[in-house]
Order: sequence, then C-alpha cells, then structure tokens
Amino acid sequence: MPFPLPSPTLLIEFLALGTFAGFLAGLLGIGGGMLMVPFVTFIVASRGVESGLAVKMAIATSMATILFTSISSLRAHHKRGAVRWDLVRGIAPGIVIGSLAAGAGAFALIKGSVLAVLFAVFVGFSATQMLLDRKPKPSRVMPGPLGQGAAGAGIGFLSGLVGAGGAFVSVPFMTWCNVPIHNAVATSAALGFPIALASTVGYVIGGWNLPNALPGSLGYLYLPALACIAVASVSTAPLGARVAHSLDVRQLKRVFALMLYALAAYMVHKGLTG
Repeated sequence: MPFPLPSPTLLIEFLALGTFAGFLAGLLGIGGGMLMVPFVTFIVASRGVESGLAVKMAIATSMATILFTSISSLRAHHKRGAVRWDLVRGIAPGIVIGSLAAGAGAFALIKGSVLAVLFAVFVGFSATQMLLDRKPKPSRVMPGPLGQGAAGAGIGFLSGLVGAGGAFVSVPFMTWCNVPIHNAVATSAALGFPIALASTVGYVIGGWNLPNALPGSLGYLYLPALACIAVASVSTAPLGARVAHSLDVRQLKRVFALMLYALAAYMVHKGLTG
C-alpha cells in the first residue's frame, strides 16, 4: 500500500516553519518546540483535526524533531569541550524514566486542552527567563547522583508533556546551581536526545491504537510534518548560529520573549475554547 502524500501546500507550510524555527534556534539558542507547537497546532487543526488531538499531535511531532536537531547541536558543543558529561550521566537516567512516563502514560490520559494551557505556562516561563537576568547564590552547587536523577525525572516528565527538549527547565536549573551558562546550554543540548527518544517512544506506545487523524499520521506523530521540519531546521540552525556572532542577541531575545508571550496566549485560547 503506497504511503499517502499530503498536499504540496501543506508540505511547503511545514518546510517554512522548520526553516524559521531552525534559524531562530541557532540564533537565540532556544528550542524550536516553543515555536513549532503553536504553529503545528494551527496547521493541523485547520485541516479538520479536533482541537485537543491537534495539540497532542503538535507536541509529539515537535518533540520527535529534536531527535535530529539535538545531534547537530550536540556535535557543535562537544567540539568546543563545553558538555559536562558527568552531569549528563547523572541526569539522563531520570530523564528517560520521566519522559517515558509522560509519553506513554500521562500524555494519553490528559486532555489536549489541558496540555495546551500547560504548554502556555512553560512558554511564558521561558519568555520571562529571557527578560530577567537573576544571578544564583555563590554557595549553590549541583546535587549528588540521587538529586540529579530526581531532577532529570522531573525535567523529562515536563518535557514529555509539552513537547520541549528540556532546556526551558534544565538550563535554569543548572545555572541556579552555578554551572556556567555555556556549560549549562551545552549539557542541555546533550540531554535533548534522550528526552526526545524516550518521549517519542512513549507517544508511539500511547497512541498506537488511535485512528489516523490525517494521511501519514502514526498515533500522535504526524510523519510528513516531522520529515519537513527536521530537514529544514537542521539546515538553517547553523546559519542562525553564525549570524548570532554579528548581532546583539540580548536585544533579539527581548523581542523574541514578547513573541513567545503572544504564542502562549494563543495556546491558552486554544485550550480554553477547544
């Protein structure tokens, strides 16, 4: 049976979204999920998919793209020697457990409207983090292996619910514990892959018996969107990273934070009216 292809217009929309999200991810060092989830929700819902399911498909598809984008980001950070692999070993086991629990369990049980509001809360949190520049107390340090595993489980669970790579929690957590920001960002990039892998496996398990909402969907995953966004974002993220060296990224982050607030408002509207 041949694979059903979506319309060219739909493919162009997802390629454009991936291009934009990848460029901004490289420029500002943020995860593309915060951008992609609201737009994928809108695109999928406009094709007749029920609002709550559209939110879930957007979250799952956005998370799956991180499987590809995290690899290129990790390679760049590893070459600079910025990844704290000791922290990756401590946090990753908890992340896998938390991500699987979210993707294979809670994600299927929680209504899409609730997930939309939850996503909006964390986008708003991330936007606020961009606007504020609070310094941690000098005495704070990373917890031991048990504490790191517990933190990883929380990061993985929250990430699995909202379709983000975990940087919106892991970077503030590590910098709060006085891990230098460049090490925190690089380590978060390394943690993005296990979050995405465990969550995606969970989404497939949790949505295995769902009927295809659109041609090419697999449970909660929408494969044409995944392919287009992954290809485009991986291609444009390095360009954004190069441009970042010639611009005042701090000012751009303030503007981007305002856009995130607008996207959060859209997801709240979607959650309350869906």
